[in-house]
Amino acid sequence: MYNGGQAGLTFWSPNVNIFRDPRWGRGQETPGEDPAVAGRYAAAYVRGLQQPYGGRTGHSRLKLAACCKHFTAYDLDNWSGTDRFHFNAVVSRQDLEDTFNVPFRACVVDGRAASVMCSYNQVNGVPTCADGDFLRGTIRGRWGLAGYIVSDCDSVDVFYSDQHYTRTREDAVAATLRAGLDLDCGPFLAQYTESAVAQRKITDADIDAAVTNTVTVQMRLGMYDSDPAGQPFGHLGPQHVCTPAHQELALEAARQSIVLLKNDRVLPLAPATHRAVAVVGPHSEATVAMIGNYAGKPCKYTTPLQGIARYAAQTVHQTGCTDVACKGSNQPIAAAVDAARRADATIIVAGLDQKIEAEGLDRASLLLPGRQAELISSVAKASKGPVILVLMSGGPIDIGFAQNDRKIAGILWAGYPGQAGGQAIADVIFGHHNPGGKLPVTWYPQDYLQKVPMTNMAMRANPAKGYPGRTYRFYTGPTIHPFGHGLSYTSFTHSLAHAPAQLTVRLSGHHAVSSTSLNTTARLAKRSAVRVAHARCEELSIPVHVDIKNVGDRDGAHTVLVYAAPPPEGGHGAPVRQLVAFEKVHVAAGGTARVEMGIDVCDGLSVADRNGVRRIPVGEHSLMIGELTHTVTLGLEQLGV
Repeated sequence: MYNGGQAGLTFWSPNVNIFRDPRWGRGQETPGEDPAVAGRYAAAYVRGLQQPYGGRTGHSRLKLAACCKHFTAYDLDNWSGTDRFHFNAVVSRQDLEDTFNVPFRACVVDGRAASVMCSYNQVNGVPTCADGDFLRGTIRGRWGLAGYIVSDCDSVDVFYSDQHYTRTREDAVAATLRAGLDLDCGPFLAQYTESAVAQRKITDADIDAAVTNTVTVQMRLGMYDSDPAGQPFGHLGPQHVCTPAHQELALEAARQSIVLLKNDRVLPLAPATHRAVAVVGPHSEATVAMIGNYAGKPCKYTTPLQGIARYAAQTVHQTGCTDVACKGSNQPIAAAVDAARRADATIIVAGLDQKIEAEGLDRASLLLPGRQAELISSVAKASKGPVILVLMSGGPIDIGFAQNDRKIAGILWAGYPGQAGGQAIADVIFGHHNPGGKLPVTWYPQDYLQKVPMTNMAMRANPAKGYPGRTYRFYTGPTIHPFGHGLSYTSFTHSLAHAPAQLTVRLSGHHAVSSTSLNTTARLAKRSAVRVAHARCEELSIPVHVDIKNVGDRDGAHTVLVYAAPPPEGGHGAPVRQLVAFEKVHVAAGGTARVEMGIDVCDGLSVADRNGVRRIPVGEHSLMIGELTHTVTLGLEQLGV
């Protein structure tokens, strides 16, 4: 696309903000609510885009330049009178350290991203694009960004015009450049930087630093080299777009992303038994809705109806709703009910779209829009055969009514599955693909929203105020489906092949413990936690080897999820549990596969205290893997001074 003059080499992606609130309209862009998943995703996404080659780390050549956005605590667009341009996110140091900043650190430190984008909102009263502690101090200083920092589009103008953070435009220029911003998406710096220099608000050196950081990335992209045709990727052109291999990859990605939420021993459907299939619902012929937002032009679309028609001998189609909003008395629900009466099986394709959840549009409800629930229940009641509900959405939906409906035998969540979504959905329903996806977000009941205004950024529960906390790490109330939920057409068992029962954390010598009243060993034993900064973290890892047995009659993929819980006396507001390792493995029917993982103690088993300082609790840590629980006792050893 670049060689053909149709695109640049810089992509402002990925969005790695934590999906903190289930109403967030942009949650569909993110990898979910878990910091560990978001961090792994961020680093892998960046490496996949950039594909660095040649040169030393930080100065290697780049195929493309990635940008991790939006730093930080950015997860509200427009909710109940508050929008992202005026929102001041009040966030504790603790939540910044162990939740909001985790994926950005992985982006920069592990992924070596070429850029980071600051967000529209303020954090604790300071616009992120004018926060020197964030930009110069954390991103470039602590994490070592080798690249540029860019504003979200018009962010500088926003904090001057909408947030009234500075008195003059030149003050806004000075605030953002001195904080460490290098590039403005928008005309603000282009218009007012010269006058800021004339007024001695900034110096040439401030501009030189920003230009250097930006142009260096352009140089790493080869934009100042000779004819692109002679460069490493100069052979790529239009003939490499929409190749069969790429289209197959889109299909396989869609298949792997589908989550089986419910199966009352009906799925997969058998084409020989279920010859006539009713396909109903507002998404039954979805095309554009399947690609969500921030998408390119697809090579082609396969709708759910088209995908199902490749398996069924006969399809009967009725939308049941005129659109996804499904409002008003003129909805064709009766026609969909009639179709279900005449079919051997019924597949309902429902959910949300960009008119319900989107950038600039947060949701007010977790329920299906309009009369969709009525359509689903009516069709299920009338159907003479099994009913399968397929949901398309970026965010979670309260589908408790369908989960408890005995006539609805199976439920799938497809997200926004892309151009091949219809084929992938059909492949799962009819057993060509055994689903193995897991939910990346908690699916809450509707009444959860009454307890958590979107403007409350706290992750941790506050029982005294009736605040239940957010995400599986801190919320312990009822759910429609928990984080990590996902069924398969086969069954897997776990057995622990190897994991130590004890591990010693060694403290560096210059952090020796005083022994004036007790000997060093005794004093160490009394400590409940030690700072990560004081520990020798190199190669401090817990090896965990798990054998996964497929005890069913179908080959399938299984994701091994390892959660950790700190000692009860660990304190510091530690998560109830948190994901510390995960790996996906394919296991043949009747077979066994061993998964070997390492848990980084300083990263995975540490907790952030109220000051945002990471500490490793001493004592018994619980590792939970499926039905297994294993205890690892962490002790301390003082190295010689």
